[in-house]
Amino acid sequence: MEQKKQSIETLPGVGAATSEKLRNVGYTDLMSIAVASPGDLVDSAGVTAAAAKKIIATARSSLEMGFESGTDLLKRREKVEKITTGNKSFDELLGGGFETGAIVEAFGEFGSGKTQIGHILSVNVQLLEKEKKPIAVYIDTENTFRPERIQQLAKGAKLDPDKILKSIKVARAFNSDHQMLLAEKIEDLIKKQGMNVKLIVVDSLIAHFRAEFIGRGTLAERQQKLNKHMHVLLKLADKYNLCVFVTNQVMAKPDVFFGDPTQAIGGHIVAHASTFRLYLRKGKKGSRVAKLVDSPNLPEGECGFYVEESGLKDI
Repeated sequence: MEQKKQSIETLPGVGAATSEKLRNVGYTDLMSIAVASPGDLVDSAGVTAAAAKKIIATARSSLEMGFESGTDLLKRREKVEKITTGNKSFDELLGGGFETGAIVEAFGEFGSGKTQIGHILSVNVQLLEKEKKPIAVYIDTENTFRPERIQQLAKGAKLDPDKILKSIKVARAFNSDHQMLLAEKIEDLIKKQGMNVKLIVVDSLIAHFRAEFIGRGTLAERQQKLNKHMHVLLKLADKYNLCVFVTNQVMAKPDVFFGDPTQAIGGHIVAHASTFRLYLRKGKKGSRVAKLVDSPNLPEGECGFYVEESGLKDI
């Protein structure tokens, strides 16, 4: 029991000033320090490399960092919730809806419905819990969030538009560093302000990275930053049992002569960090098609739908 009561202030070499620096950058408990690298602590708290190694080693010895059984994991999976799209075939494609505790990436060309789904999830997350008001956090990088659209969708779902708008926290990101900082600050909303954040939407994930890092020479640095950003989002999803929905842009591969030349931006970094991957494309007569291209437990499949004022409708 004593191990659980330990705080970061009890670690060797961590005084009041150092602990404040660590807390300000998100190292608020022993586990967050135990899984950090010495380099992270050197950069964050200004301690020496030797002190950082000692702090991490003590944090690890203070915690039970062993394995857990499949039964324990199954019990944790029982806490997973599903956010409905309001469309039966789309929900079935995803095994009942968008899962909490996971990152769902949707990639597709402009007008394929990515932003619409972000808005729809921001409304429908309200259907999860009645006791404690669920909050949606929307990180907008391309000026695509529209409160008027939220009002339309709320009316379509027979929910109070004013209440829905108050439960969505929107932040406009002006560059990739700002975007990463906003993601890191979400933990403050949960811990310090006691908000029940159940959904994070990042629309679009890649826009700023794509604009700022141009040419092959900058690719390694871009992927490194993108990897860090994705891991912050993954940690939030896992730690707080919330759903992360990210939209991604595409490019056309000129060397593909047969089949669809469309490929998601962000390479393997984004693909591997995402739990579920959806490819959205335009269908016939104004419809949209969603294809599940990657999932840890669901088969590949696709469904068609129309985007209407009140939400998604079956074909």
